[in-house]
Amino acid sequence: MTAIARQRLSHLDWLESEAIHIMREVAGQCANPVLLFSGGKDSICMLRVAEKAFRPGRFPFPLMHIDTGHNYGEVTDYRDRRAAALGERLIVRSVEDSMRRGTVVLKSPDEPRNRHQSVTLLEAIEEFGFDACIGGARRDEEKARAKERIFSFRDEFGQWDPKNQRPELWNLYNARTFKGENIRVFPISNWTEFDVWRYVERENLELPSIYYAHTRPVVRVSGGLRPVTRITPARPGDLVERLKVRFRTVGDITCTAPVESDADTVAGIIAETAMTTITERGATRLDDQTSEASMEQRKKEGYF
Repeated sequence: MTAIARQRLSHLDWLESEAIHIMREVAGQCANPVLLFSGGKDSICMLRVAEKAFRPGRFPFPLMHIDTGHNYGEVTDYRDRRAAALGERLIVRSVEDSMRRGTVVLKSPDEPRNRHQSVTLLEAIEEFGFDACIGGARRDEEKARAKERIFSFRDEFGQWDPKNQRPELWNLYNARTFKGENIRVFPISNWTEFDVWRYVERENLELPSIYYAHTRPVVRVSGGLRPVTRITPARPGDLVERLKVRFRTVGDITCTAPVESDADTVAGIIAETAMTTITERGATRLDDQTSEASMEQRKKEGYF
């Protein structure tokens, strides 16, 4: 690449180029990788990066989603539709599968299942023999994410030790593992929420409808909002309001909260995102706000 060509690259071009390089490193170094695809905005951007890295050929890995069984229908419907449109293999494993096997036992029927995804993920890795899982995590999401390497080493028990990670100098990555060990790879680690939305705009990417402002029944709780659904019905004494909201991040219904918003276009969301001072997980992921289910602890147990 000439100096003039380098100067013409925009910020998004640099981020995309880095992500493409990382994906190709995974394909070159790993024997059996998989791309984690939930139907969320970050993994949708990852699919576009994979298209640019490997098309017109097929992806050198399948797609996989670890479903809690309590995900929003708009998101899982989009997941299935997008995978079919790409013609790529989609593997879905559910926390409910682990519950039937007895490897996940809930304390109560209404316990959030998000943290139990770790068990199902590790079981899926063992089932298929995956040596690398490519995920859409970003360092700006939550403070524990900021401790990750781009190639994040996990031991034979699937556990993450932030003190036992490999150096990453000059964009050189080491994906070498012994049998049973695993690498989690985060090609968009250096992206921010703002970058993601600008990329969605530039690439004209379709997203599930719940990312855009819409009217939904909610209950105000602890300064936030809890959606009223069949999984999270209104409780006695709750004041149900119909508000215009959107989701900044999507996941298990029991722990993913919307925010009040009038932004029903990508341009409107970009404008809102530019002004916010609260991370998306800090604002909308209720399970990240308790010490028992903290992101760092769950990552040490094998979470994404």
